[in-house]
Amino acid sequence: MTEIDTRALRDAFGNFMTGVTVVTTRDASGNPVGFTANSFTSVSLDPPLLLVCPGKFLSSHDTFAGCTHFAVNVLADGQQGVSNTFASFKGDRFGRVAHRDGANGLPLIDGALAQFSCETHQALPAGDHTVLIGRVTEFTHIGGNGLGYVNGSYFSLGLEREMDAQVPTICGAIVAANGKVLLERHDGAFRPVQIAGAEPGGQRNRLAQGLSDRGIQAQIEQVYSSFNDAETNLHYTFFLASCRQTAQTDNAEWVDIGDLADLTYASKSLHHMMTRYALEAREGVFGLYLGDAERGEIHSFGKGAI
Repeated sequence: MTEIDTRALRDAFGNFMTGVTVVTTRDASGNPVGFTANSFTSVSLDPPLLLVCPGKFLSSHDTFAGCTHFAVNVLADGQQGVSNTFASFKGDRFGRVAHRDGANGLPLIDGALAQFSCETHQALPAGDHTVLIGRVTEFTHIGGNGLGYVNGSYFSLGLEREMDAQVPTICGAIVAANGKVLLERHDGAFRPVQIAGAEPGGQRNRLAQGLSDRGIQAQIEQVYSSFNDAETNLHYTFFLASCRQTAQTDNAEWVDIGDLADLTYASKSLHHMMTRYALEAREGVFGLYLGDAERGEIHSFGKGAI
């Protein structure tokens, strides 16, 4: 494939939501090594098999491809820092992350939802990765919500379910493309694209249909903000969404992200949200805000490096 085809294929693969894991083992000198993976898959119950796929670009690839044992740690919501450490940090990763030794001395990450100690069953070359199949010899698991990953960003499975269970009077999207955001004009002020009447459990579908009805073909991503607005006495839930191009729409215009904080919005809450978005977009790291116009909490999901 051409380089353009490869990037397009990566984008297509990225639409598949996965859980995030850290795979660990020890090298020939007994030093712990690990990497972040979103390729964990259960294969068989009898015998108990699972697989992960270390990339050949990893400095630890040969260690994993030739190891006799390895462990898979399924990360919990809130462990995006652990994921980023094993995905991008080049120093002593295990010095930054709490862990303990499990079966066969394999490093197990503290706080992980599930931990599988494996004996290597088979290692198969597969293009630019190796398919590493392990036979589970020991495992533990606890209750909780997993850390998810899709379209290059983390998301919280628990918070997504919590947001989806609410009944937003208004749901909407901050639609971005090529460094611009699509804003509607309403009563002389700006606001992000809004859709009324979403039922619980159907916000994403209703929003996708509403955007499509307006000629906007967008990829809806994570929940970005959910808040009560005292000025309008309404509850809002906004998602992040992305377009490949800035198509023209009625009663809306594309605004440079750098100009968002200087505009007049339909309410103070919307102004706060769009100002925060402009700051976070500059860093490429987004969070979920829960609260109202005066007080709330930002749950950081981060930007992945998997």
